[in-house]
Amino acid sequence: MSATLIDGKAVAAALRAEVAASAATLSYTPGLAVVLVGDDPASAVYVRSKDRAAHAAGIAAQTHRLPAETSESDLLALVHRLNADPAVDGILVQMPLPKQIRTEAILDAIDPAKDVDGLTPTNAGLLAAGRPGLVACTPAGVMRLLAGQPLSGARAIVLGRSVLVGRPMAALLTMADATVTLAHSRTRDLPAECRRADIVIAGVGRPEMVRGDWLAPGAVVIDVGINRLADGRLVGDVNFAEAEQVASVLTPVPGGVGPMTIACLLDNTLRAARARRG
Repeated sequence: MSATLIDGKAVAAALRAEVAASAATLSYTPGLAVVLVGDDPASAVYVRSKDRAAHAAGIAAQTHRLPAETSESDLLALVHRLNADPAVDGILVQMPLPKQIRTEAILDAIDPAKDVDGLTPTNAGLLAAGRPGLVACTPAGVMRLLAGQPLSGARAIVLGRSVLVGRPMAALLTMADATVTLAHSRTRDLPAECRRADIVIAGVGRPEMVRGDWLAPGAVVIDVGINRLADGRLVGDVNFAEAEQVASVLTPVPGGVGPMTIACLLDNTLRAARARRG
């Protein structure tokens, strides 16, 4: 068996085109504010990609770059200004933040109506309750990649319980009527748990941790991880070469889940703008 690869770039391009077409019909320009604290190279590259994608989709993007020594109070003050700015429909504070800033304090301060990252307690709570809200971008992108896969009644396992991926991912799959196991570092016999699953979502941040013999033949495997090895290669949390011989469907790294995150951010910004402005 050789798995069918999901082309995340193509799916993301289609979603970005939908957002651009919808934005072009509006009487206003949706606004996205991205806040970058510090000079983390990976975050800087990611923010530039967001800026380019937003402008291409007809969204007015502004990036606020703050020094690494920025205090929590100064960042909170900026968030409050963006909350009050009528031209800003979406706010995204790039993670991770410097150690002197509490992530929870910043997320608590973001207006839930502008929380296009879907990480405020309000939006996370709405998702947990199965009610409409802004959903975290990466899990939302995974659900789009799973379109056409039989989710109802399927046994799914989500590896990793982060608030960014694991927990919202489990909630979305549950809403799609899958039977979900949320696994983590203390899960006993993780390979055996994976072998029971029809769908495996890997988001643990450990390079190539999921081996081919962890998978049931024909499993659908979505690799959320992106890790840079010492030799410069980018790999996921799944051993691609081994999984390709076992899975029926598989996402590559790069080119799988990654492009969906930015596309879903733009979609969330458009949704937030429509909800706020009517």
